Amino acid sequence: MDQLQKYTWLIDTIRRAGKISLKELSDKYVDKTDLSNGEPLPRATFNHWRDAIFEQFSIIIDCQKAGGYLYYIANPEDIDEDKLKKWMLDSFAVGNLIGENLSLKGRILLDEIPSGREHLTTILNAMKDNKVIEITYRQFGNEYCYTFPVEPYCVKLFENRWYLLARNNRAEMRVYGLDRLEDVEITRATFKLPKNFDADSYFTTAYGIVLGYDVKPQRIVIRANEDHKHYLMSLPLHHSQRLIEDCGEYADFELYLSPTYDFVMKLLQSGAMIEVIRPVELRQEMRGWISEMYELYKND
Repeated sequence: MDQLQKYTWLIDTIRRAGKISLKELSDKYVDKTDLSNGEPLPRATFNHWRDAIFEQFSIIIDCQKAGGYLYYIANPEDIDEDKLKKWMLDSFAVGNLIGENLSLKGRILLDEIPSGREHLTTILNAMKDNKVIEITYRQFGNEYCYTFPVEPYCVKLFENRWYLLARNNRAEMRVYGLDRLEDVEITRATFKLPKNFDADSYFTTAYGIVLGYDVKPQRIVIRANEDHKHYLMSLPLHHSQRLIEDCGEYADFELYLSPTYDFVMKLLQSGAMIEVIRPVELRQEMRGWISEMYELYKND
């Protein structure tokens, strides 16, 4: 892990600088005492890290010789267009930054991810070798848990919870929350991941992790008021979201997804700041939920 932290530190430092000399890198490395112990960064070590970074991440650290041998990321698009790679590097960069400022620990607040890391590690190890895992799973509200084999296809992080997409022993594709797993064991059995399986494509019309096989994807238009439209512009609800029109007092956005339960709940969280314009069926469903909420409070 220490070596990976060093690689991500080097990538992040060069990314932020744009172009940087080896001396400047070495000076910054000296200041990063938790990694360097105050020692400079030798050229041989730097070159070794460059090779390792290319082998592990396919990130090219090139040198601009004119103007004093400045190093830069030659293929930044490989980071920006790869969500997993970007998330990992950004996470390590934030972790390194927080590590440098532990004196502020009472002033840096984080949300806890309830999923057990030990389960995630076991599942990822099984996925590497296409091994069947045996999980012991307890659904929320159930008194009993069940143990059965599944084929782990992919994992997904959504709203601070990890989920596993797997094919179970009834040949069904299901999503399992890692925080509901009581035990995970790797078996000797193997499985073949379908050649045409693509995790991004599988979830492309899902809002989160509810697949909603009986809910067809469709064009959805929502209207955000003046206070909320900026939040949707800076953090879209879904990758398909696009701005249709900004009218000042409100803005209309278009999305293409399956309006499953979790998407409806997300819209309700925004209260009156978001209005569903179309389709009519979704607008009526929202009205039903709002009416039920009104019944709870109408006598206050």
